[in-house]
Amino acid sequence: RSVAQMAEGTDHEQALKRYVAKVQEHREFESRVKKLRDTVKKNSVDYDKSEDHLKALQSVGQIIGEVLRQLDAERFIVKASSGPRYVVTCKVKLDKSKLVSGSRVSLDMTTLTIMRLLPREVDPMVFSMLHEDPGKISYGDVGGLTEQIRQMREVIELPLTNPELFKRVGIKSPKGVLLYGPPGTGKTLLARAMAHNMIASFIK
Repeated sequence: RSVAQMAEGTDHEQALKRYVAKVQEHREFESRVKKLRDTVKKNSVDYDKSEDHLKALQSVGQIIGEVLRQLDAERFIVKASSGPRYVVTCKVKLDKSKLVSGSRVSLDMTTLTIMRLLPREVDPMVFSMLHEDPGKISYGDVGGLTEQIRQMREVIELPLTNPELFKRVGIKSPKGVLLYGPPGTGKTLLARAMAHNMIASFIK
């Protein structure tokens, strides 16, 4: 090989090395840009959350009230939780057909406008008890208590599913049933099976 060819080969190798270095540098730069974009995105989400929290802290609270009755197409009589009664209007976007007597609502503290319809007030302990899942237990899963199941269905299930039968006979349906016995005899299992069979709430 001539000196010129060797010099040309060296230049080509150096150019190739520079190209590889630039490609690597470009990839590292892209990786840094991606990380920075992710950081900016996360910071943007955190900023929006902070803004919402700040607005919540700066906003004026609302009064809880109960709709007593509707006066006309626009006005309602509402009793505030503190006692006073007010004649108020409601927010334009609110469905007025749902503002019936007994409905819980929130009122703007300044204008006393009905801002939103609230769910029915439930004691936290009762709410917790009502959300107990009875499980998918059928009467067939309860063994050895055939007579007890028959009695419970007659006393509890029948008055609820066929109340006209009791009215026709003139018998008042019982208001409750007491299950008694030592632990492990199937009392709770019976109650769970009945709750599942009747699609009723099981209160633990």
